Amino acid sequence: MSESLSEPRAYPSLNDDADRAYELDRAHVFHSWSAQATLDPAVITKAEGSYIWDRDDNRLLDFTSQLVYTNLGHQHPRIVRAIQEQAATLCTIAPGYANPARSEAARLIASHTPGDLNRIFFTNGGADANEHAIRMARLHTGRNKVLSTYRSYHGGTHLAVNVTGDPRRWPSDNGSAGVVHFFGPFLYRSPFNSTTESEECERALAHLESVITLEGPGTIAAIILEAIPGTAGIMLPPPGYMQGVRELCDRHGIMFIADEVMSGFGRAGRWFAIEHAEGVVPDLLTFAKGVNSGYVPLGGVALSDAIYETFAQRPYPGGLTYSGHPLACAAAVACIQAMEDEGVVEHARRLGDEVFGPGLRELATRQPWIGEVRGTGVFWAIELVRDQATREPLAPYGGSSPEMAALIGACKRRGLLPFANFNRIHFVPPLTASDEEVRAGIRILDEALTEVTAQS
Repeated sequence: MSESLSEPRAYPSLNDDADRAYELDRAHVFHSWSAQATLDPAVITKAEGSYIWDRDDNRLLDFTSQLVYTNLGHQHPRIVRAIQEQAATLCTIAPGYANPARSEAARLIASHTPGDLNRIFFTNGGADANEHAIRMARLHTGRNKVLSTYRSYHGGTHLAVNVTGDPRRWPSDNGSAGVVHFFGPFLYRSPFNSTTESEECERALAHLESVITLEGPGTIAAIILEAIPGTAGIMLPPPGYMQGVRELCDRHGIMFIADEVMSGFGRAGRWFAIEHAEGVVPDLLTFAKGVNSGYVPLGGVALSDAIYETFAQRPYPGGLTYSGHPLACAAAVACIQAMEDEGVVEHARRLGDEVFGPGLRELATRQPWIGEVRGTGVFWAIELVRDQATREPLAPYGGSSPEMAALIGACKRRGLLPFANFNRIHFVPPLTASDEEVRAGIRILDEALTEVTAQS
């Protein structure tokens, strides 16, 4: 090859031309969950800590953590450096080989999972983690059915979206995946006409027991539950509910899968949200997002000893090309070490107890559209209603409304990027957000609500 042919071609910098980025996006990118011709996506040019900047150099306080995954904020120097150092040594290697980054990531994850969940199967994200957890449960039990709640989200791949209990399932639900849905506890909109948490817990467990009986306990491989449902509304399970689910699973030989894709790695003020249910250890635990703050795609399944033994001498029939990718695992190692060294989980718990909880509950006493505030750690939802007495949602289930659109716009004009879903605003900034950043977000929401309610 001649010297001229071997010279690298000059390309424009990917981050220097926001207008070109927008034009190319509209010409070539097919977006998820969207009607393509209606889109007008913001171009993000940089990010740092709790903030992002758009192409007009507007700074926005990121109270979405993107899709609730930048747990350590944007551009955390320790994670960025770890990716750079790993890239300089071993960018990639097939999953059949051991590599130091994956081995150490597995050790660190297992050091924080509850009970005997000491073996880690790595995936590329949360949806395939849930797919593989269900596959493991089916192979382990020799059964096929999987039970999951309405008002849940478990991923966008075929089985995961069938297991999902929210409207994103409907266009792809062909009813052939062996999935049965049931009602989980949600006192504010109780399907059981409960008036107290203890009633809701008791009635929800009785309902689940009836579903198990009518479906046939011997046909059910697993019950999959988000430890705290995320995009469905951050509904904290009432005391005793998870213990009751665990007992039903034990009684009938059903595997309990805890979906910690969104709630894990400190989001709920514990390393894993299932820790809020004292003494409960699932058979399988799925994770993604916060394991490395989403800097490189990574997810996984933590397996109990019993499920591991099923495949000790019998091949597990599943895998992924990029399972345990060195760059992703190096990011996970740096992320978990930073969380340990910087006391991130403790900080998240304190933010929930001392800043989020008091601030949002005080806001609810003054804003007529706030029907309920609920959450823990850095994981909060504000339920918006037209009338506090009737609890009529400000937007329909599965949709939006002019009022919600106006509220989101009012927040953005004031420098806050909110996470909105149906009739709710979720406050889910990075776990590293400061007290003042959290108070600023609450203050902006207060101002935006005051503006929009006055116009309605």
